[in-house]
Amino acid sequence: FRMESLTSISIFAHISSQSCRCKTLPSRGLRVNCSSQGLRTVPRLPAEITELLLQNNLLTTVTPGHLDQLHHLQLVNLSGNPFHCDCSIQYLRQWLQRNKAISVMPVCASPAELAQRSIDELTDADFESYVSDHCFGWVYNAILCLMLCFLIGLLLWCMQLARNSTFILGIDERHTGFEAESLRSLKPKHRARMRCSIGSLSPGIDDVDKPLLNMDILPQILDVLHKQHNIKIKVP
Repeated sequence: FRMESLTSISIFAHISSQSCRCKTLPSRGLRVNCSSQGLRTVPRLPAEITELLLQNNLLTTVTPGHLDQLHHLQLVNLSGNPFHCDCSIQYLRQWLQRNKAISVMPVCASPAELAQRSIDELTDADFESYVSDHCFGWVYNAILCLMLCFLIGLLLWCMQLARNSTFILGIDERHTGFEAESLRSLKPKHRARMRCSIGSLSPGIDDVDKPLLNMDILPQILDVLHKQHNIKIKVP
């Protein structure tokens, strides 16, 4: 009970800061009058209110679920607000349809096709005809965001998997006689260039068959491949 009282006090303080006026009515409960205050959003309201006056403000929509906890309402006035009747107004439309007996019905201010239409009288066909292009835009955006997040997550997972994986290069028995001869360049163009350059520097000396890799440092190369890149050379 004490927590509920503190919550009510904080809500009343918030309403007062919005220039709304609260008044307890004999035998009728609590009235919250926020009319003509230039409000652009519906303030947080205590669940025990019985009358809510929000006419002549600057409301264009009502946040879904905002009125669902007000079970004691006997009067709601939302008239005189410039409501924009796109998909975001559907929550208010459905709420007004369920609470016609206690509501002073607001009308649409925009778009032009729906101007001056009572919000509770709007149909699904109205939304399909005039605002269908915008109704599910957020759905497509959400799907695209999820797909992008999935792809980024997959890329990061692949990078982590590659970093933690060990690659083993196996040498078949046919290649157990692995020698420096196998590291010599066999490309004809390379051999021709080497033959010309060597011939111009040292005639009569042919170093074309000189191994491209110093076999003395091969163990060091294999060690670096294993430690830094998890690549192993496996010889049976």
